[in-house]
Parts: sequence; structure tokens; C-alpha cells
Amino acid sequence: MTKRIDFNCDMGESFGMHKLGMDEEVIKYITSANIACGFHSGDPNWMKKTVDLAIANNVEIGAHPSFHDLVGFGRRSINATYSEIKNDVIYQIGAISAFLQNHPLQHVKPHGALYNQALINEDTAKAICDAILYVNPNLILVLLSGSKWAEIAKSMGLKIALEVFADRAVEPDGTLVSRSKKGSVIHDIDTVVERSIKMIKDGKVEAIDGSIIEYEADTICLHGDTPGAVDMAKKLKNEFENQGIKITKLKEIINE
Repeated sequence: MTKRIDFNCDMGESFGMHKLGMDEEVIKYITSANIACGFHSGDPNWMKKTVDLAIANNVEIGAHPSFHDLVGFGRRSINATYSEIKNDVIYQIGAISAFLQNHPLQHVKPHGALYNQALINEDTAKAICDAILYVNPNLILVLLSGSKWAEIAKSMGLKIALEVFADRAVEPDGTLVSRSKKGSVIHDIDTVVERSIKMIKDGKVEAIDGSIIEYEADTICLHGDTPGAVDMAKKLKNEFENQGIKITKLKEIINE
């Protein structure tokens, strides 16, 4: 049986005159773009540019909502209430959707601390899920493979996509290694490619302590702001094809 994988990347994270990432190059190799909605980065002009870029390259679009934390790039946890999180996510989905016109939004993938907090905090997880159900229950929620959040979302009736990360190290419990720790981001291209193929074909990944974790993957993420991201994206795409892994749009994997 041919293995299939969606290839996603966080995009549109520039702000004002400050440009971040190589979106114009990375977009050539992916199938799904998670576009910043203005709370951790991005602004109306960059949102419009990134939406247009995705459509021009036949890449599906997802909302990339965050805690309201421009200064910390959405990587700082905020002690927000259930309603605040729900309404912030609704607002951000609405913001990116306004630029799509007749083009459908495919998915929602929370960013940074909001994503990580949902892995360990049931109220945060449910607030995000409720926000998606409020806006459009047909949207796909992208979340970490093997997490309790995945179980919560499924129990609430959401469509979910299980995500793994090409360029991020993981803890023995499957969560991402904090960016404050050495080795949290993997920079060696060959290592990124080797572990990505193993996650997709074998459903396994080596944690930072050397233990082996089982992972199921519908989509794999490469961060566009990781140094060398363009070369990584290109090599990943080539090696996936060489290994018989079919890069497939997320909606075609989840909705079948």
C-alpha cells in the first residue's frame, strides 16, 4: 500500500516591513500552508500576499491562530479563559477567511504556545475545538499525533489530522522539545530527511533520550523559518517520491 502524506509549513509570518522565512520558495514543495492571522505575526497585507501565493501554487490554506502575543511571536503561554481562547480563535479564522473569497479554507493549525498548551490543558483543547465547530465543523484540525488533544477533538466530532514534525525534536512522551532547550530544532538536512521517512513509513521516531516513539502521520510540518528550510523542503519532497511516499493534499487524506 502506497504511503501518503500531506506536507505543511507555517507561512505569512512576516510583519510590516520585516520579512520572515522564504515563503516564495518553500511553497513550491508543500501541499498545505498554515497562514499567520495577525496575533503572533502577519498583518492584513502579508495575509493577502500569502493567500494569493498559496492559491497561485495550488497549495491548500489553513488558519494558524495564536495567543495574542506579537512581542513573543506567540511562543509565550497566556493565562486566558476558555471564552477568550475560543473567541480569539474564531476571530483569527474569520480574519484569514475574509481574504479567501470563493476559495475554501482547508484546516486550522494552532501556533506555538497555544498548540503546546492544548496538548496538556483540556480546557484549552476544548476551547479551540469549540471555536472550529462554531465557524465550520468541516474544517480539519491539525494536531500532534498521539496526543490527548486528538482524543478530545475526535470525541467532540471534529475532523482531525495527526501531525509530526520534520525539523523538531520530541520528548519521550511525544511532545515537542521546548525551544529553550539545546537540540530542539534539527538543522542537519540528512537527519531531517531520514527521521521524516521513518515517521511516515514505519510510524516511529527517536525521542531526544534515544527511546523510540510510535507516531501515526497524516501530515508532516517543516518550519519555514528554520535555517536551510528551502533546501530541506526540496530534499524532503524528492526523497519522499524516491521512497514511494505520495505527497497528497490533506483534504484528500482526511475526507476519504
